[in-house]
Amino acid sequence: MRALAQVPASKSESNRALIMQALAGGGTLRNLSDANDTQLMQRLLQNPAAPVFDAEDAGTVMRFLTAYLAMTGRQAELTGTARMRERPIAVLVDALRALGARIEYLGESGYPPLQLGGLTPQPAPDEEADFRELTVRGDISSQYISALLMIGPTLPQGLRIWLTGKVGSRPYIRMTQALMQHFGAVCRDLGEVLEVRPQAYQPTDYTVEGDWSAASYWYALVALAPEGSHLTLPTLRRYSWQGDQAIVGIMAQLGVHTEFLADETLRLTKTKPVTQLTQDFTDCPDLAQTVAVVAAALGVPATFTGLDSLRIKETDRIVALQTELAKFGGALTDRGEGRFEVTAENFQVENQTVATYHDHRMAMAFAPLAMLGPLTIQAPQVVRKSYPQFWQELGKVGFAIEGVEEEAV
Repeated sequence: MRALAQVPASKSESNRALIMQALAGGGTLRNLSDANDTQLMQRLLQNPAAPVFDAEDAGTVMRFLTAYLAMTGRQAELTGTARMRERPIAVLVDALRALGARIEYLGESGYPPLQLGGLTPQPAPDEEADFRELTVRGDISSQYISALLMIGPTLPQGLRIWLTGKVGSRPYIRMTQALMQHFGAVCRDLGEVLEVRPQAYQPTDYTVEGDWSAASYWYALVALAPEGSHLTLPTLRRYSWQGDQAIVGIMAQLGVHTEFLADETLRLTKTKPVTQLTQDFTDCPDLAQTVAVVAAALGVPATFTGLDSLRIKETDRIVALQTELAKFGGALTDRGEGRFEVTAENFQVENQTVATYHDHRMAMAFAPLAMLGPLTIQAPQVVRKSYPQFWQELGKVGFAIEGVEEEAV
């Protein structure tokens, strides 16, 4: 295989930059993601006086807009899909209430939909206090923490967040802070304490990088390709803010060598994989499905930790992986205490049908198995959430893609 594939712009960077642009009141954003989540965020931010905001199935949209709308004093309903109404949001709501936001649950307590009722007038800032202070669990979605960080500069005393417990997905927190600083905010990461100074965002231009999460599927394709295969990917930075750049080191163990070329371009080359793999996904949980599928397909026994957040994503990704890997002869076994093992016995790809559970990453994690044989991906349109052109790009590198419009590939 010798090919070039295009990856979309980073959804994570795009959605953070859109919130900061709105808080700054200007600036030009280039190369925004064409993912549904980002297009949705743009539409909702363009109509700030709407009585209802529908975040659909987009976690960043729900969490970031909850903080943005609440702390800018908007009065509106914030809702989402049936699955979104099953995803907890109490940690964020409790923190925002402590900052003066009036938020009520319209259904089950602790879950969307929410009724935002503006801000409660706050007493004059305590001149002796350096910051408004919050204590937030670190072992929940980093999106809650990012949502709070982004509104920190708008508070009269700024914000100090004390993180308790093990902090997951920290690279996403660092990405948020780096973008905040690009837009003129002053913030510090002191480990278990995050500090944001009260300083208004400045209208600033920014060009969004390519998406490393999306690049992981091309890494998977090369890992399953014949030895010596090459693939080129543009728009990816060697020094990236994205935690999912960890795929470079992970896939080096599964037989993919990365060479960084000029102009933010990299070339992937298939080599030999290791005989076993141990990986902690605490900082990059969105890579777990892809790596599990590749390890099983290559017959490389793997031990995974740091999968806690997978159960509250678009679906319960642990159960989904277990169910779908079993169709091919693979297994994801829970060994307790947060440890999972990936194994495979006579792994075969022979026209199986993969269910996607309304989850874009299930579709794209299993699609590279087409390198080993034909298969069907149910509801392939789920990829529009983060990578709308995924099937077209697969077709360009030589795969026969059929029936995308008819819910099968």
